Amino acid sequence: MPLPASTVDLHAHSTASDGTLAPDALVAAAAAAGVRSFALTDHDTVDGLDAAAQAAQSHGLRLVPGVELSVNCAQKTLHVVGLGIDPACATLTDGLRQQQVRREHRAASIATKLEMLGVSDALDKAAALAGGGQITRTHFARLLVAEGRCKSLKKAFERYLGAGKPAYAGVEWATLDEAIRWIHAAGGRAVLAHPLHYKLSSGGRERVYAAFRDAGGDAIEVCSGNSSVADAARLADDARRHGLRASIGSDFHGPEQVWLGLGRLLPPPPDLEPVWHAPGWAD
Repeated sequence: MPLPASTVDLHAHSTASDGTLAPDALVAAAAAAGVRSFALTDHDTVDGLDAAAQAAQSHGLRLVPGVELSVNCAQKTLHVVGLGIDPACATLTDGLRQQQVRREHRAASIATKLEMLGVSDALDKAAALAGGGQITRTHFARLLVAEGRCKSLKKAFERYLGAGKPAYAGVEWATLDEAIRWIHAAGGRAVLAHPLHYKLSSGGRERVYAAFRDAGGDAIEVCSGNSSVADAARLADDARRHGLRASIGSDFHGPEQVWLGLGRLLPPPPDLEPVWHAPGWAD
């Protein structure tokens, strides 16, 4: 059963990273879906925020400026969303510059491995698919599908790009402490994205929550993407236990994700403080 429509969606991606809609088109789609408070949270970049802000003004939608940072924690790559950030903050922009260098090195490494597997000009082709935005693993997955090597993005990750697979390239991302410090320096709130996505044991998830809270983290996504009602209830309990606020976000990447939609999210339970209860974030 599809989740009810929400006027809040605080996690989505554009062509500035690995989404398939340009920032202005993404904002238009969010407005059409009835979303009134919306965050663009591209991976390790704020390049789409200016265009999104202009589109939000024309659609009468409140844009919460955001970013999604990759971090290393608990021998996993985790994602921390920064909400309500000042994208011009020097501390944040310096951190993002470091992240972009890491991404460039990873892209070059993946391309080299794919070329050894018979995919010619992998870096140039992925760059063309990125359309001037940063090159992500998803662009390489799209390349593998386009070249007929895989039937879906999921298969591309399972066969080539996932951890331990032939074209996987590990990255030493920012630490959890660094990422949260960058977000707070930019006046934002730090949100642990989609906590059930990382395939952690219950104990592993508890350790991540404790590390996130102790590093100054503010909230967790209690409903994200295609979360079930049971998932949302479990994550709400986690937020209560660790004294964290609640956020919700679709993690929308494009209309080809027919299994989810912008704003298709459960609201947090009334006893949890929403992360958007902040000056200027009214829903």
